[in-house]
Amino acid sequence: MRTARLFPHLESRVSIGIRIYMEYTPGCGCTQLRWAWAHLLVARTPAAQCAILAGEMLRKHSLAIFRAALKAADPVEAVLRHLKVDRGALVAGRKRYRLDAFRNVHVVGTGKASAAMAVAVERLLGGRISGGLINVKYGHLAKLKRIDLNECGHPVPDQRGVEGARRIAEIAQAATAGDLVLCLISGGGSALLPYPAPPVTLEEKQAATRLLLKCGANIHEINSIRKHISAIKGGQLARMAYPATVVALMLSDVIGDDLDVIGSGPTAPDSSTFAFAKGVFDKYGVYGEVPATVRERLEAGLRGEIEETPKAGDECFRRTENLVVGSNLLAVSAAERKARELGYRTLVLSTFIEGETRDVARMHAAIAKEVVRRGRPLKPPCCIISGGETTVTIRGEGLGGRNQEFALAAALDIAGLENVVTLSGGTDGTDGPTDAAGAVADGATVRRAEKLGLSAAGFLARNDSYHFFEALGDLVKTGPTGTNVMDVRLVMVG
Repeated sequence: MRTARLFPHLESRVSIGIRIYMEYTPGCGCTQLRWAWAHLLVARTPAAQCAILAGEMLRKHSLAIFRAALKAADPVEAVLRHLKVDRGALVAGRKRYRLDAFRNVHVVGTGKASAAMAVAVERLLGGRISGGLINVKYGHLAKLKRIDLNECGHPVPDQRGVEGARRIAEIAQAATAGDLVLCLISGGGSALLPYPAPPVTLEEKQAATRLLLKCGANIHEINSIRKHISAIKGGQLARMAYPATVVALMLSDVIGDDLDVIGSGPTAPDSSTFAFAKGVFDKYGVYGEVPATVRERLEAGLRGEIEETPKAGDECFRRTENLVVGSNLLAVSAAERKARELGYRTLVLSTFIEGETRDVARMHAAIAKEVVRRGRPLKPPCCIISGGETTVTIRGEGLGGRNQEFALAAALDIAGLENVVTLSGGTDGTDGPTDAAGAVADGATVRRAEKLGLSAAGFLARNDSYHFFEALGDLVKTGPTGTNVMDVRLVMVG
């Protein structure tokens, strides 16, 4: 009855059908809406009509809430909230830097959102910028006048990334005490700034990265390896630029916003060590599979033959400021506001959620069941939101990403529940190696798939969530968003 009161002007089967067509179809690109239209026209009872209508409203609202999260994480606005020019001084956070004290202003960076961040920097500083270079993921571009963009590979680094990283290192090393180096760092920066330390080659670094991704290692573990087989990560870019002044603006895509983890912390003190890096491979029992040169470097570091990455207190950090300008919390808070605006009781579970994607999905599905059956932790209509970043242990040869896998695993657990919708999306718009940000699922997803001859459990076993949701028309596609602050997950009960 709650749904019926939302649409008191809809009195007939035909009027309901027209209402859905006009409200949902424009610009949505979701074949699921045509499915709902067809079923409404043959629904036999007002209750059936209301149930379908409620489900489509939940889907529409989940997309609106996700869009609100993306808007809040806009990199241009994030930079402009923390970086200003005031009476001839550059104000970064609480610090002021007189621009006439610098001979040159260089801009370097890495990450999926760094091109958009550079737009804000050019807007502020314009002709004061001497030049610079940023490594970005293929397709994640922006129109810039004074800063060059170098497209390269992600999540597996490529040779273009190496060439760009080398040029960035050269810019930093050429900077003097009279120069300012602005460093723009966002999610994806680790893979997009590959500068293997001898004797490690790019191919060997790629092999180590693939091995860790396949094992399901978390971002902290992967980055500890990256920093210790790199010549530029883990504070080493700040070391290269010293004694220049370095101001790093970071759009965080890591849980807890740890400075040394965002983009593998090229300008931040590194808390990890060679011993920790080797321990990651030992933890997953794959040290014997690691390329020989990677093992050689780690073991040389353990013997003290290679200098450790710079730690807190190192001289290079006296002239370096690291400033987080945006994070997952910002996106989740915007989603919370939008859900309340749409009339939902709202609860943010956490922005610190990590772990195996399937386990996290089952936990969210269990909360949906609790809401449906017992009205807690919230009574319907409600929207439960979480943020963070999960990991997928690859078992099959399918295509997908952690957000699509979340939606598929959740779909199996909420099968049969009416008026329950779950959406999981990556704020960068590219979930894993796909063109989708994520996917949306409901209590009818598994049943609809079975009618098409698709086994949800089989697709999950193959890690093939992309093709599963593609067949159903339930992929969430935004295109590259220009930002990256981890993931946003929604569980909605109508």
